[in-house]
Amino acid sequence: MYAILDIESTGGKYNEEGIMEIAIHRFDGRKVVDKFICLINPEREIQPFVSKLTGINNKMLRSAPKFHEVAKRIVEITEGATLVAHNAQFDYRILRTEFRRLGYDFQRKTLCTVDLSKQMLPEAESHSLGKLARSLGIPMSDRHRANGDAIATLKLFKLLLGKDSDKSIIKSVVREESHGELSPTQLDMVFNLPSETGVYYMHNKDGEIIFLGKTKNIKKRVNQHFTNVGSLARKLQKETKKVTYEETGSELVALLKEYQELRRTRPKHNSIARRKLFSHIINFEQNGEAHIILDIEKSKSQPTKKIGFNGVPSAKSFLDKITSEFDICPCSLPSHANSQERVEETDAAVCNEKVLSAFDKYSIHGKNIALLDQGRETGERSFILIKQGKLKGFGFVELNHQINNIHILESIMTTIPSDENTTFIIESYLRKNNRLKVIPLNAAP
Repeated sequence: MYAILDIESTGGKYNEEGIMEIAIHRFDGRKVVDKFICLINPEREIQPFVSKLTGINNKMLRSAPKFHEVAKRIVEITEGATLVAHNAQFDYRILRTEFRRLGYDFQRKTLCTVDLSKQMLPEAESHSLGKLARSLGIPMSDRHRANGDAIATLKLFKLLLGKDSDKSIIKSVVREESHGELSPTQLDMVFNLPSETGVYYMHNKDGEIIFLGKTKNIKKRVNQHFTNVGSLARKLQKETKKVTYEETGSELVALLKEYQELRRTRPKHNSIARRKLFSHIINFEQNGEAHIILDIEKSKSQPTKKIGFNGVPSAKSFLDKITSEFDICPCSLPSHANSQERVEETDAAVCNEKVLSAFDKYSIHGKNIALLDQGRETGERSFILIKQGKLKGFGFVELNHQINNIHILESIMTTIPSDENTTFIIESYLRKNNRLKVIPLNAAP
C-alpha cells in the first residue's frame, strides 16, 4: 500500500516551516482507495515568493483547520503505507516536524520518485516533476498546488511501477523510516552550528577529520551532508560523530584556509586536487621581442610574470576583458603576434605600458598589500597579508586598528604557506569580486 503525498509549505528557515496545504492519495498499486486534500492554517506567515508561486495567501488560510485538527486523519490514511513523494525527504521532514511539534513521533517508510526516475529514466533531460511530466506526456493541472502535484506524482509513480518489471529498483530505493531525517545526534550537531561563512570539519569516532569544506553558510552545508542521498553523503552520515568549525567572515579567507587544511590533514573523503589548481597561464613577459605578446600557455610554463586560469576559455575571456578595459593594442594579442606589419619601437612602448597596467591591476606580483574584507562580527575586518607578491597569512583587526604597516599585521596574523596555488586562488577571486579593499602597505622598518 502506498500514500502519494505532496505538501506545500510556508517557506522560511530550516525546520521553522509550516504546512499550508496537503494532499494524500492512498494507492493500492492499481487504484486510489482513499484521499485527503486540505488547506491548513500554518499559524505563521507565508513567505512572499511562496505565495507568488502557489497562489496561496494568508487570507485564504485564516479559516482553514490547524495541523493538530487534521493530524489524526493523516495518521489514519498513511497507516501501513509507504509514503511516495517527489523529493520525499523534503515532504517527510516537514510532516515529521509538524508531528514533532505535537509531541508525536510520526514514522513511515518512504519512496522518492526523483530517485526512482533517475534510475529508471536516466536519459531524461531533467528529473523535476514539471519537466518529467511534460517529457512523458503526463497531463498536469494546478502546478505548485498540493493536489495537482500529488496527482502528477501518482501518474509518474504508476509509470515507474510498470517499468520496474523485476521489482529490483523498487526494493533498492525503499528507505528506512528515518532516511532523509536527521538523527537526534545529527540534529544536535546541526543545531549548534552558525549560519556563517567559514570552514567546517567532520570528525569520526576517533576524532580524525574525515571531511572538510568551505561554505558561506556552515549550518546549511552540514545539514545538506546529513540529508543528501549520494554516496559521499551516506559515508558522512554513517561516520560523522562530531562537527567543528572556524568562522572566517571572508569567503577568500575560507578558500585559502580550506586549501591549507586539505593539504595538511588530507581527509579520507575529500578529493584532493592535483598539484596545480590552474591549467593555463597568460604570459606577461617580453621574451626578447619588442612587444609583450599575451600568449595563453600550458601551466608547465614558468614565466615570472603570469596569471593563472582554469582552462583556455577562462583565459580568452580575461583577454577580451582587459583588451576592452585597457585598449590593448592588437599587436599584443596572440592572433596578431605573427603579423608582418612593422611597428615602431615607440608604438611598442605604448602597447607594453597598457599590457603592464592590466597586469598590475589583476596580479599580486611583487606587491605589498593587505586585502580587507568583512570580519566575523560587527566592528571587525578580516585581512589577508601579501608581502613582495607572496601570501603571508590572514588575521582579524578592529575597524580602527592600524592596518597600513606590514610589521603590525605580521605580528597578529595566522601564517599560511604561499605557493602558486594560493596566488591563483587570490587572483582568480579578485577578478570576480571587486568589493575587497586593497590597502598598499609600508614595508619600511
